[in-house]
Amino acid sequence: MVEAGETRAPAWRGGFGRLWSAAVVSQFGDALRAAALPLLAASLTDRPLLIASVTACGYLPWIVFGLLGGAVADRVDQRRAMWTVDAVRGLLVGSFAVAVALGHASIALLVALAFTLTTLQTLFDNAATALLPALVDRQALGSANARLMTGQKIAGGLIGAPVVPVLIAAGAAVPFATDAVTFLVAAALVASLRTGAPERAVRPAGGTLRREIAAGLRTLGRDRALRGLCAATALCNIGMGALIATLVVLVTGWLDAGTAGYAAAATAYTVGGLTGGVLNRWTTSALGPLRTVLLAGTVQTGALVVLGTVRSLAAAVAALAVFGCMGMLWNVNTTTLMQQRTPADMLGRVSSAFRTLAVAGAPLGALLGGAVATAWGRGTPALLTAAFFVLSLTALIPARKPDVPVVAPDDDVTTARAAR
Repeated sequence: MVEAGETRAPAWRGGFGRLWSAAVVSQFGDALRAAALPLLAASLTDRPLLIASVTACGYLPWIVFGLLGGAVADRVDQRRAMWTVDAVRGLLVGSFAVAVALGHASIALLVALAFTLTTLQTLFDNAATALLPALVDRQALGSANARLMTGQKIAGGLIGAPVVPVLIAAGAAVPFATDAVTFLVAAALVASLRTGAPERAVRPAGGTLRREIAAGLRTLGRDRALRGLCAATALCNIGMGALIATLVVLVTGWLDAGTAGYAAAATAYTVGGLTGGVLNRWTTSALGPLRTVLLAGTVQTGALVVLGTVRSLAAAVAALAVFGCMGMLWNVNTTTLMQQRTPADMLGRVSSAFRTLAVAGAPLGALLGGAVATAWGRGTPALLTAAFFVLSLTALIPARKPDVPVVAPDDDVTTARAAR
């Protein structure tokens, strides 16, 4: 596997620059929609379960269709799949904006929109993960992922979120209309890429999506490093579900910091993530990607203990800043390892298996967080999250000695055929 050593920076000119621009523009629109949907739902009903159902639809399609999206991404031209999906999403959100402007919005329509957009996202995200190695050198994947995720965090957290109140003041439909435009701009940028689909092994006679999905799961299961990372991320996401579901209660209730305190905590997390994006190249060069993940998880565990035991807004802000910084290092290096260790023609299926298994525990975590906060106090979900992070670090220990070597770029197709 890739250990400590020098990493390269991706070239901005050409394909990567366009992909980065598309991702940042689209994330800006996503931030507008993500903030506006719950507000619109709350204006349509005062029933918490109905409002929460809109958010829940952001998880459900990954569990139901995530594996299918990865299998399809490995069958098709990923560039074409991405721009087609973004064009369709742009038209859907544009139509929804018209419905809102005409006063025809309803909870059922919001639920249908959220479910459909996330279903399409299962194909888009897996195709994007598989496409990036075709645009940058393998040694530049870490830097490329860091720049993509940092740019998205800036667009979504620092620019998109503050703009939402201004756009909503101009009309309830304006954030959705803006989101539709960003989808179409992103589609045009991706369509302008000039790169072919990776060479694929000939699909065996009688091959089905079900068999191809199973092959992706087997590939993930055979690689000790990826298997450990997937288990660790799944455990972390159970804890994250608990933390995200109760963070507003922790800050506004347990810390008695009000909405201003919650805004400060959210901003600290975003700024921490940006810092992690800047530090990633140095940290990975010094430690290697897997040791960087281990470091990130360890420091995050400490930050969670501070968050759940020190009853101070300043301590919470500092803890969330550190937590966000280490979270960026975790996400970048996990994605990079997956791209480096997976045969090119199976990357869509492996990434979808990884994401689906990792996301599945988040709704359970949210329920656990609410139950723990009710039974033992509003600060305890952070400690529950810390416990899951400790379990995740335990799951990473076997991954330090992977039993499958990194697949060399020229051997991708040969290895994939041998696996069959």
